[in-house]
Amino acid sequence: MSGTISRREFMKNTAKGVAVASIPLVFGGRFSKAFAAPSMGNMKLNDYYNHFGITEEMMQKVMATALSNGGDYSDLFFQHRIFNYVKLEDGEVNRAYSRVELGVGIRVLKGDQTGYSYSEDISINAMNLAAKTAANIAGGSKKIGSINIKALSTPNFYPVKTSWEDVKIDKRIPILQKVNSNIKQDGKHINKIDVSLQDEVSYILVVNSDGNIVFDSQPMAILRAFCTAEKDGQRESNGYSLAGRYGIDYFTEEKLKFIAKKSVDDTMILFDAVKPTGGEMEVVLAAGSSGILLHEAMGHPMEADFNRKDTSIFADKIGKPVAEKFVSIVDDGTIPHSRGAINVDDETNPSQKTFLINDGILESYMHDRISAKHYGVKPTGNGRRESFRYAPIPRMRNTYMLPGPHKKEEIIQSVKNGIYAETFTNGEVFIGAGDFTFYVKKGYLIENGKMTQPIKDINIIGNGPDILSKINMVADDLKFSDSSWTCGKDGQRVPVSLGLPTAKIPKITVGGKA
Repeated sequence: MSGTISRREFMKNTAKGVAVASIPLVFGGRFSKAFAAPSMGNMKLNDYYNHFGITEEMMQKVMATALSNGGDYSDLFFQHRIFNYVKLEDGEVNRAYSRVELGVGIRVLKGDQTGYSYSEDISINAMNLAAKTAANIAGGSKKIGSINIKALSTPNFYPVKTSWEDVKIDKRIPILQKVNSNIKQDGKHINKIDVSLQDEVSYILVVNSDGNIVFDSQPMAILRAFCTAEKDGQRESNGYSLAGRYGIDYFTEEKLKFIAKKSVDDTMILFDAVKPTGGEMEVVLAAGSSGILLHEAMGHPMEADFNRKDTSIFADKIGKPVAEKFVSIVDDGTIPHSRGAINVDDETNPSQKTFLINDGILESYMHDRISAKHYGVKPTGNGRRESFRYAPIPRMRNTYMLPGPHKKEEIIQSVKNGIYAETFTNGEVFIGAGDFTFYVKKGYLIENGKMTQPIKDINIIGNGPDILSKINMVADDLKFSDSSWTCGKDGQRVPVSLGLPTAKIPKITVGGKA
């Protein structure tokens, strides 16, 4: 495919399920021209109307259809996402592809029940058909008058200098080649290198029967490096990723050197690592990516849908102490360029910083529209969805613990026999009870107040709320992880971020050598 295509032709082909995206077109950066609209941050509301080929009159009609059976509320979620991926394996490009998604999700609420349907065809007839399907959640009849649609202003937590739509393939490949060459220079025992770059731009437009309408353009990029080394007959593999709502300008020479060195260092240290003896012991969570334990074992039970359904251990804990007074936990969608940042959630609610635990007291859950109404509070901007194919549910954004009163050195010195858990990989959590098992890829033994030998391949086993209540030291060194975290829940995956200061758990089960 060459040149640009008209918006009408794109809509027509997409409705028929024809793949119109090709590497020359998407990597050539001409979608904004094809849609005859400015790109990303320069777009206004009318540009979004033109972008999706819709009008206020069309949206009014579709919402009237959606509420025709007596629904209480309806919203329309329009999305156009352009995704690109290119991978370098052992110095050669071995995979590259693009994907384009376009559609609308139509939701109807009746009490706390949800009717949902979506269409990849944004014609008035197709949307009305989908709206009738969603309307079936209600069982009556209703006529609504004209809705006074008003645009809500939103901040911009992720401005970029150059949109990924304007970046051609010949600008992406040198990034991968540079990381590849840096890894070769840093690691003489490295014998296999994989480097990949994926990027996307997602345009969304959300309108609801309250009359609110919002729009956003959301960039995302992930640079991954993975390497395998062999030394004295032993083979080890590890890697690292840099991710966030960035444009190509983020990947400076300094960043490319960092990801290469980090990948090599994290691989080579495994040759000296041992698997310690298991049992109950003190565990120090390293600042940064150890926040995955906070996210999974403590964050999910604070999502309001689990509490509304009385399946979370925190369901009756609002206003009660659940941790030491120096423990505060936040879910925050406003951190600039973080992977979990959002200007607005997928229900038109503004993003915000929400205190979940404040000075040890459980202060709030993470709410979407349904749970907020149930509890009689305002939504917290946590109504998120994977794409237009899914209804929004309460989801985390950037979840972290605030700095505490201790020093990292003080925490390490307080441990007689324990481990320092630095890098986590796979894990499993039973959200209701909070029971978890996490795999620690890399860490260190702590013996008599000092970090000694590196360790690898161990499990830590416990209960999130129980661990939360037992954390007895928190350092002042909060660090955010810049890796490519993606959270799965109810079949949906959304980008998130996380962070943690160094924190001590006085007793936890460690699965190591018998």
